[in-house]
Amino acid sequence: MLKMNSTKLKESWILCFILGIVMLNYPFLHIFNKTASYFGIPVLILYFFIGWPVSIAVIFLFAKSIDSAESVKPEPNSEEDDKQ
Repeated sequence: MLKMNSTKLKESWILCFILGIVMLNYPFLHIFNKTASYFGIPVLILYFFIGWPVSIAVIFLFAKSIDSAESVKPEPNSEEDDKQ
């Protein structure tokens, strides 16, 4: 079961990395590179100022959930091993 969790962990980190790369690559930058502005701030700058903290928050919550899952690991029970 530990191997499955480490595989899921690797896949999740790879997914976060790929999403970060996609967010900072051509298609998304082109979408937000407009002449419009909100509150006097260009849309591209708002994208960076909102997208960057959101991605950091997602990674933080992901890492926090991993820590809580690791702290709840069941301890091996020697009595159950003796029964088998």
